[in-house]
Amino acid sequence: MNSCRALYGLIGFPLEHSFSAAYFAEKFAAKDIVDASYELFPIENLESGLPELLAAHPELRGFNVTIPYKERIIPLLARLDPTARQVGAVNCVTVEHDGSLTGYNTDAPAFAVELREVLGEGESKSGACILGSGGASKAVAWALRSLDIPYIIVSRERGAGHISYDDFTPELIDSHRIIINTTPLGMFPDVNGAPPIPYTYLTARHLLFDLTYNPPITEFMRLGTAHGALVVGGYGMLVRQAELSWRIWRNDSLFR
Repeated sequence: MNSCRALYGLIGFPLEHSFSAAYFAEKFAAKDIVDASYELFPIENLESGLPELLAAHPELRGFNVTIPYKERIIPLLARLDPTARQVGAVNCVTVEHDGSLTGYNTDAPAFAVELREVLGEGESKSGACILGSGGASKAVAWALRSLDIPYIIVSRERGAGHISYDDFTPELIDSHRIIINTTPLGMFPDVNGAPPIPYTYLTARHLLFDLTYNPPITEFMRLGTAHGALVVGGYGMLVRQAELSWRIWRNDSLFR
């Protein structure tokens, strides 16, 4: 690669589902940005793979982080911005001039804006269920707190601060009408999967938000629609977080 071009990318494993490279390629072409490129970097072992990636690509200026490394990358960073520190997860990293790494979280503000637009300013706020307890779940929890929406976290097993899928009741679903899937269930290529919630209790008063964007209509969303719920996929959030990442990498004063 020409050393005068800045390289950006995405790390995680696996990455077959990702639209990020195509999104940035289209963005660069539309904006006539010729000094940058974006690539996918599947890394099976973060602790050894990330230093190898940095050594192999000195032109790397920043990268996004996806499953399963949004939390595991934190010990490898020199610093965190305040939002990433509050969230406890990172999905955007800058490579500084001295080679050190700074972590950000653009998922959290992106989801907050996306959800606020879906709910509308005058919408009464119901409780929310966050499905999953990983890095994406932490970003969603930050966004819900910023919007003053109470929430519970649902995981495969009961634990500190969260309940299990077995704890779902008609009463719980009735009082938590925003249900957000932050798990990879239903993501390409395993498109038939869906979180094991009792979909028969859903109504037209429910909002199902799936952070997955590939496929655009997940099984989670399809089951929600079948019971009258409003459903939203993750592509809008993907675009918002990508644009925030780009501003950070380009040192936009609004985000630095």
